[in-house]
Amino acid sequence: MRELVLTEIGRLDVREAPTPTPGTDEVVIRVAATGICGSDVHGYTGENGRRLPGQVMGHESSGTIAAVGSGVHGLAVGTPVTFNPVVVPADDAAAYAGHEQHHPRKYVIGVAPEVPASFADYVLVPARNVVALPDGLPIELGALIEPLAVAVHAVRRLPRSGLGRVLVIGGGPIGQSVVVALRDAGARTIIVSEPDAARRALIQRLGAETVDPAEGPVADQLRERGGLADAAVDAVGITPTVRDALTSTVLGASICLVGMGAPQMTLDAYLVSTEERALLGSFTYGSDDFAHAAQIIGGDPETYRALISREIDVADADAAFAALAAGDGTPGKVLVRFDRESGSENDRDGETR
Repeated sequence: MRELVLTEIGRLDVREAPTPTPGTDEVVIRVAATGICGSDVHGYTGENGRRLPGQVMGHESSGTIAAVGSGVHGLAVGTPVTFNPVVVPADDAAAYAGHEQHHPRKYVIGVAPEVPASFADYVLVPARNVVALPDGLPIELGALIEPLAVAVHAVRRLPRSGLGRVLVIGGGPIGQSVVVALRDAGARTIIVSEPDAARRALIQRLGAETVDPAEGPVADQLRERGGLADAAVDAVGITPTVRDALTSTVLGASICLVGMGAPQMTLDAYLVSTEERALLGSFTYGSDDFAHAAQIIGGDPETYRALISREIDVADADAAFAALAAGDGTPGKVLVRFDRESGSENDRDGETR
């Protein structure tokens, strides 16, 4: 089988590897599509230190079951599926159901360097982490479920009472997914701060308002549009965006930090303490968040197809990573297709070319 190996920082190579064989309670998935996550790009550039040379990355995937191991029941070969990449020990699965990300010995497929992941023709996963796709969902859209699960969990971290007027900082793929999750949660008004015009246009198609932070302080722009936000989600995670979230929300607001743009930042502490804001962390998701994300995508698949900007062939993956790392202006998600022969690139932003 083919796999994309991070042979060195800033380089992906296509290599041949043995197709995995499932062990007890394991499933082999024939990968159809894998999305390029921002964390993968940061691993490719070496920015976050969370990917290592020699690693096969990939954790936003969909495909079909190719083989099942002994002890696997209810999962048939040929079934369209995705997988939850957050893995806890089998003996603890029941105890940590719904908050698997809190297990001290969890690992994440696509992050753990010793676990071959899904930028490959086939990926081996525990059967308990396999999630069937909703009936009729186009196979490639299953790759959107994992990033949407991140957003579902982040939104669920906010108090329901704060979902009247919500500010989202950052309109990249996670920010876009947060808009989808907020709509599902019943948020009345969603405003996204995003400097890129193409991303603002995509977000507006998803039903949210936008502001350009280059046009002035975000807080001032919100006041001109009806007032500060009741809550915020920071999908970037750097000092300036956290500051925008703190200054653009009402006193007592909750702010969810889901972006991981920097491992350290400077915090305006008085904007938290004296104005009683709550700063909440959010990392991955629980299995219930993941299942709900699948339901959302399955409920209106063609609307959410707008989240996909490009679908590329395996041979073009290194060039795509390099372009994304250079800030090529891609507004949404890029999928690497493992289920097709080399051919023309499909641009989901408008037309096939």
